[in-house]
Amino acid sequence: MTDLTQADLTQADLDALAQWDTPTICNGMEILDPAWRMTGYTTKAFTCLRPSQKPMVGYARTATLRASVKPTPEVAALRNDYYQYIDEAGPKPAITVIQDLDDGAARGAFWGEVNTNIHKGLGCLGVITNGSIRDLADSALGFQALAGQVGPSHAWVHITGFGEPVEVHGMMVRPGDIIHADLHGACIVPAEKVKALPATIEAIARREAVIIEAAQSPGFNFASLKAAMADAADIH
Repeated sequence: MTDLTQADLTQADLDALAQWDTPTICNGMEILDPAWRMTGYTTKAFTCLRPSQKPMVGYARTATLRASVKPTPEVAALRNDYYQYIDEAGPKPAITVIQDLDDGAARGAFWGEVNTNIHKGLGCLGVITNGSIRDLADSALGFQALAGQVGPSHAWVHITGFGEPVEVHGMMVRPGDIIHADLHGACIVPAEKVKALPATIEAIARREAVIIEAAQSPGFNFASLKAAMADAADIH
C-alpha cells in the first residue's frame, strides 16, 4: 500500500479514521512509521472551540494572516482570491490551517461568526490556527476550531497569502495534506497510510485491552502486570 495516493481514497476511508481520537491516530502512525514519533503533529496546546465534538478528518487548505499592521488595498483584495481557493483548490472536506504571522501577539481574530459560517458553507470542517478566535457562542454549528487563543477584536486582521506550506504549533502542513484533529491537537496522516491505519490501531487496542483488563482485576500486582505485558506482546 505504499504507493497509495489521495486519488485512491474515499470519504469512507476518512470517516473510518474519525472514529478514533487524534492520540490514537498518532499511536498508529508510530507503528507504521517510527519517524512519526518526532514529526507530523502539533506540539503546543490549543484552545478548542468544541471539545466534545468528534474528530475532524479532511484535506488541508493553507494560508497566512497578520493583524498587527493595516492592510494595503491590494492585500485587502486578496481575501476574495483566498475564498475561491478554499472552495476550489482541492478535494473536500477541507480543514483550513492558517498561520498567524503575529505569532506570540495574535492581535486580531479572523475567525468568528461570519468566517466560520463562510468556511463551513465552502466545505470546511474547521480551522487549525496559532491565531485568535472569537464569537464562540455564535460560531457556525458543527464547525471546529483549534486556536492559539481567544480574543475580542479584529484589529487589522487580513490574509497575506495562501496555498503555501505553513507551520502551526510545530506542525508543518502542505496544501492537500490529510489532517486529523480533535481537542488534543492535530496530526498529518500520509495518504499512503490511511487504509493501513485501522488494522494497525485495532491491533494496538487488543494489546492494550489485555493490560487494562489485568490492571482492573482484583489482586493486580507487578507479577500479573509482567504476565499481561508478555501476553500483549504476542498479539499482532
